[in-house]
Parts: sequence; C-alpha cells; structure tokens
Amino acid sequence: MPTLLADAGTGSGDPDLGLLKAVNGLAADAPGWLDSLVAWTAEYGILLGLAAIGLTAWLTARRRPDAPVAVAGVLWAPLAVAIAELANLPVSRLVDRPRPFVTHPELDVLVPGKEDTLSFVSDHSAMSMGIAVALFLVNRRLGLAAGALALLQGFCRLFVGVHYPTDVLGGYALATAVVLLLAPIAMAVLVPLCHALSRTALRPLVAARVPAAGAGGRRSAGAGARRSGRRAGPGRGREPERDRESDLAA
Repeated sequence: MPTLLADAGTGSGDPDLGLLKAVNGLAADAPGWLDSLVAWTAEYGILLGLAAIGLTAWLTARRRPDAPVAVAGVLWAPLAVAIAELANLPVSRLVDRPRPFVTHPELDVLVPGKEDTLSFVSDHSAMSMGIAVALFLVNRRLGLAAGALALLQGFCRLFVGVHYPTDVLGGYALATAVVLLLAPIAMAVLVPLCHALSRTALRPLVAARVPAAGAGGRRSAGAGARRSGRRAGPGRGREPERDRESDLAA
C-alpha cells in the first residue's frame, strides 16, 4: 500500500491525482465567496451538521419503546469515531503520505496550515462516515442523512485540495470497519449500562417520560360515565317505582 500511494502522490499513471485535480480545478473557476464557503464547510460545517443529526437521533431514541438499546446505539457513534481516529494514528505513520499540495504545488489549496500533517487517511472523512454508519444501525433515515453529509465531506476535501481521493476512501473504509466490527462488543457493554442508568436519577438521559396514551381517554371515559350516570339516574329511580306499581296492580 505505501508504494501504491507513493505512486499516486507522484501522479505516475494513477487516476488518483487526476481526479483530485479535476475536483480541485473547480475551485479555480469558482468565485471567492464560494471557495470560502466550501472551505468552512469542509472544516467545520459538515461536522456541525452531523452533530445536529446525532442530537436528533438521541432525542428520538429516548422516546422509543426500546429506549435504552436505541440510546446505546446512538452513544456508540461518537465512541466509534474516537476509536477510528486512534486507529488512524499508526496507519498514517505507516503509510507516511504527505499532503497532495506538498508534491503538487499547482493545486489550489483553500485550507492553510496542513503542511505538517499527513494525508492518509482523511480524519474528516473517517469521522463523518463513522457517525453515518453508526446512526444508520439505529435510525435509517437519520443515518442516510448523515451518509449524504459524509459523501459531501469527501468531495469538499478534494475541492479544497488537502486530500487525495484514496485518502477519503481510506477514511470511509476505516470508520466503517471500526463501527461494524466492534459494534457487538460495544453494545454488549453499552446496553446494560443504559439499562442501569434508566433505573437511576439519570433516567431522562436514556428514556424520556412519555404520557400514558390512555390516560386522557380514561379520564374522558370516566367523566362521560359520570355524566351518563347523572342523566340516567332519575330514569333508574323511576323504573323500580313502575315495577312496584305493577306488582300492586296485580
């Protein structure tokens, strides 16, 4: 792998650099405000969007019948991202791939300050896809929304000129592997933990208090019965009198 990536870095017949230049070339033709917007989105915007989706997933999970299990699944998302980032430390040192603009200064770099960091794998891509895959296991709709942001993240990393396409794909693969392979172990720990929290004062973090669906109905039914009883009371009082009158007539 290091040899292949080194070849990609020099552009010796590998489409990796060609695709990077094709996407990064869009920045040269774009207005300055768009370049600034994409740069901010690539660094911070998508991560903030994923945080909002994660918060929504947690609020939704708390209201599910299986709330402790669902919340455990949501909690696995940031933990999986942290593990993926730790796993990337030895991987990046092993591959030792410089940023593409170091060997290709003709690239239009929109995010400065990356010269001393390694390129493979893309941390932003790994974080984005890790959250997306983990949330998809809990809530498919929110997971797909996060997946769309993860794909956009990969495009933005190429647009701003700080990663090769294989850096992005490597981040996707690393995060997906960590989420799926370690999920059984993680859930074996997180599910009992969330169940235990649901029996403490921290229960609101794990399960929301949902009003009983039939409470209002029972109150309405009871009130209706009382009103019916009041209306029917005189009738019930007269029926015994008619019965007694019939008995007397006989």
